[in-house]
Amino acid sequence: MSAEEQTDPQRMEKIVSLCKRRGFIFQSGEIYGGLNGVWDYGPLGAELKRNLKDYWWRVMVRERDDIVGLDGSILTHRAVLKASGHEDTFSDPMVDCRTCNARLRADQLPEKNGAPQCPSCGGKDLTEPRAFNLMFRTNMGASEDESSVAYLRPETAQSIFVQFKNVLDTARKKLPFGIAQIGKAFRNEINPRNYIFRSREFEQMELEYFCAPDDGMRLLDYWLEERLRFYENIGIPRTKLHVLTVPDADRAFYSKGTYDIEYEFPFGVQELEGVAYRTDYDLMAHQNASGKPLEYFDEETKAKFVPHVVEPSAGVDRTLLALICEAYDEETITDEKGKSETRTVMRFHPRMAPIKVGVFPLLKNKPELVAKAREAHALLKSHMMTFYDEAGAIGRRYRRQDEAGTPFCLTIDFETLGERGDELRDTVTLRYRDSMKQERVKIADLLTTLLPQVL
Repeated sequence: MSAEEQTDPQRMEKIVSLCKRRGFIFQSGEIYGGLNGVWDYGPLGAELKRNLKDYWWRVMVRERDDIVGLDGSILTHRAVLKASGHEDTFSDPMVDCRTCNARLRADQLPEKNGAPQCPSCGGKDLTEPRAFNLMFRTNMGASEDESSVAYLRPETAQSIFVQFKNVLDTARKKLPFGIAQIGKAFRNEINPRNYIFRSREFEQMELEYFCAPDDGMRLLDYWLEERLRFYENIGIPRTKLHVLTVPDADRAFYSKGTYDIEYEFPFGVQELEGVAYRTDYDLMAHQNASGKPLEYFDEETKAKFVPHVVEPSAGVDRTLLALICEAYDEETITDEKGKSETRTVMRFHPRMAPIKVGVFPLLKNKPELVAKAREAHALLKSHMMTFYDEAGAIGRRYRRQDEAGTPFCLTIDFETLGERGDELRDTVTLRYRDSMKQERVKIADLLTTLLPQVL
């Protein structure tokens, strides 16, 4: 069986259930029946998403001298998407099922006996494919005619290309250099599917890395390796990643080389990120359409040319889903009395975990324990996301944090108060999520112990 055919629907069902139960992801508008292909991130999901985006920005922008940031608008000038080709060609093939009236993507239909059929009703009476434009169209201002048409952006890249000259002039960068952006994009997908993997509203982490024409292919391979290393550093092992060299027939016509970085999701091997060498197509298209020069002047060679670009483009939501799928684990544990139970645990890398530390007083009705727990909580919370919990048995509190993916838990007990000797006074029990091992750590040493592991 090929990797693409190895699916685990039961595992995916458990992951979706946990995400709702623990507050990672909710369907948008759920109390009204839900909005298909649109999702809201709950408290844990919002933190996980922020950690992912912050780390991407850190390694792509803050830790490099050759990349600057941009935050482009969502509402997009019609002329931008006309010049880029989106208005005329950004479409998927759509068919209608005449039996149940379902609208379907023609290139994703299952087949039976060599003939495509409707996945909803099994019917084979389908219309001929026709192009369906994926962009969300709107009108700006008081009038609603062709002169007021604008679009919700279908990708974050175009604002980078349109603002290339402004960034070049103000940031004072020399080639090669990049412009990075994280932001929302919108596509009116015919069939949103696989949970948050393919949605109508989603977020991208995108870099356009501008270079001289002769450097394009070299930088394509450079950025592939950089991006693979990024996934390893957030807890997705390289053994679960596949690199597809996109064949000539499947590449965009303007691309000289494209890699797809894929991950082994429970629903099959699917794309996480594309790394593409887009040549000078985008800048040339906007230069020609606008009549404004988008050239780069090389001080050394005194040559003027339109730069080429390599684009690593990742989906925030897809990467977040990969993190969740990779983290989800079930294990059987046996206590000292020989009783076995199944522990569900989210094994996030500490730098991605929504909550870094759970802080627990052993008993909530002992003011001295509560005061010490609040002290430890106050010490940590300005440095990392913490969660204070005093409700329920300590074992149940551990299990709740295991399902949230919290890598560390602190318990303030009677040893903390010095009741078993001064050598343990002002120490806490530090419990590790993955091994469930525990050790005593001084409250004064908590920051130096934990910070290096969560950054």
